[in-house]
Amino acid sequence: MRFIPLLLVVASVGFSATTRAAEPAANGNSAEQTVAKVCAACHAADGNSVIPTNPVLAGQHAEYIAKQLANFKSGERKNPVMTGMAALVAPEDIKKIGEYFQQQKPKPRSAKDPELVKAGQQIYRGGIIAKGVAACTSCHGPNGAGVPAQFPRIGGQYAEYTTAQLMAFRSGERANDPNKMMRMVAAKLSDAEIKAVAEYMSGLH
Repeated sequence: MRFIPLLLVVASVGFSATTRAAEPAANGNSAEQTVAKVCAACHAADGNSVIPTNPVLAGQHAEYIAKQLANFKSGERKNPVMTGMAALVAPEDIKKIGEYFQQQKPKPRSAKDPELVKAGQQIYRGGIIAKGVAACTSCHGPNGAGVPAQFPRIGGQYAEYTTAQLMAFRSGERANDPNKMMRMVAAKLSDAEIKAVAEYMSGLH
């Protein structure tokens, strides 16, 4: 019987663990396991992020989440953190992650600033005729539920996150919206209008 030096065994195990950590999150793992390894630190295991700059994913449409992950993975949507995280997800697991978060129940949230809510409600429900801005309800629905595979759920999303995304669309920093729909809308909104409609949407459910 041959004896292998203990140091060699330890080194081999350490190399194997490092190699596995660098590989995409595991094929064959359940979506819940992949979420725990890759997503939970920023978005929470149930998708109810506690950090306002990180989006709530609970209840979001599976198709929308899958598209965003694919866009981060391809570089079409740019974000240093999410690009790195998406790189860890195997292509065949992207759909599973979307389906997992869609099944989670979003926690109810409420808007904080009554004045912003009042202004935001007018924009969300009626648009801004003078600027040619359509009402947000036309795509995202009266309660912000969106339409699967077309428009994301935005009701109950953190105002801070929504504000950042609208500003990114306006500047062109974010450009993965089909037919430039959100870029064209955001381009017509002022900082104050963006903050108002984001605050209003945060209280929708």
